[in-house]
Amino acid sequence: MDKTIRDQIIALSEKYTGACAHFLRELIAIPSLSSQEEKVVKRIEREMQTNDFDEITIDPMGNILGRIGSGPRIIAFDAHVDTVDVGNPDLWNIDPFTGKEENGIIYGRGASDMKGGMAAIAYAGKIMKEIGIPDDFTVYMTGSVQEEDCDGLCWQYIYKEDGLRSELVVITEPTNLNIYRGHRGRMEIEVETSGISCHGSAPERGENAIYKMAPIITDIQKLNDRLKTDEFLGKGTVTISQIRSTSPSLCAVADRSVIHLDRRLTAGETEESALDEIRELPSFKEQGATLRVLEYHTPSYKGLVYPTKKYYPGWKTKPDQAGLIAGQKAFRELFGKEPVVDKWVFSTNGVATAGMFGIPTIGFGPANEIYAHSPQDQCPVDHLTKAMQFYCGLIFNLP
Repeated sequence: MDKTIRDQIIALSEKYTGACAHFLRELIAIPSLSSQEEKVVKRIEREMQTNDFDEITIDPMGNILGRIGSGPRIIAFDAHVDTVDVGNPDLWNIDPFTGKEENGIIYGRGASDMKGGMAAIAYAGKIMKEIGIPDDFTVYMTGSVQEEDCDGLCWQYIYKEDGLRSELVVITEPTNLNIYRGHRGRMEIEVETSGISCHGSAPERGENAIYKMAPIITDIQKLNDRLKTDEFLGKGTVTISQIRSTSPSLCAVADRSVIHLDRRLTAGETEESALDEIRELPSFKEQGATLRVLEYHTPSYKGLVYPTKKYYPGWKTKPDQAGLIAGQKAFRELFGKEPVVDKWVFSTNGVATAGMFGIPTIGFGPANEIYAHSPQDQCPVDHLTKAMQFYCGLIFNLP
């Protein structure tokens, strides 16, 4: 990266930090649960217009795509704009929807996950527009929807229906200003046992579906201990996150029992391999249980239903990938030190960009992921500055 360009990036990011922080506070003040993002998308549209993006599109699903440049090489920066709910409001020390700023930190629901990333790319776009990106590039800043409910669904739509084809995607989920290159996959599975109901006063006349589930639960707990491990992504896991049953009444034997499995997939694990591990459990066979991968078919705020299976592949970008190398080079030039290259613990839209479509994908975002989904949700203001610098610097370091 040319020194003049670097100095411009640094100066403009510092100049626009106040405006970026104000924008983040306004985004936080707009509740935007999954499938309820319309107001925050409209607010982002106004900011992109103010920041002089070349083109702004809201697609039929409700994702917002802001474009800068018109070259043949396409780079995309992604931030989902939905958040999880507040949870127990008594656990919050502040109103989660005020975007309170104190001692250089902005607090509120979505500050870390991930309206901070959205604010940073909106202003990185402004800086890119003012400096002027290389003629052979087009940059998209995407504010995607429904990620918290179904990670990657938005990018399935952006890729398949909008037809956006990028040579690199930068996920701006919180990384604490580290560079990430992957995370485990996940899937949602239900296991079901069936019984025969009868009056609870004589349970021997029936067949209790909950009792049939009990040995399966034990075997799944043991299965977790022997799942595969990858040197970079870590170990695959499985845990039971819910159990439920049905019966004619509370005075009757259960005729159906269902457990919900949260399965995290490391490298080398696939949908079929994960299902086969459960099918081969002795208790699963003995109890005549069944299993299924769940599906997501909740309408977006625009009413669009785009069904998908709840199987989200893991991914890891190779250390020698050009975008990753360019990111590391930009980091050194801007911050004068070596970046930490790591992975997310949780899942992101990378399950689609990299896991499903094989698009080279990296991550860099403001805030620390430990605050995601917590009552301490927060983003340091100086992280916004550094994130803007990184996003701009990356473009000028790509080969």
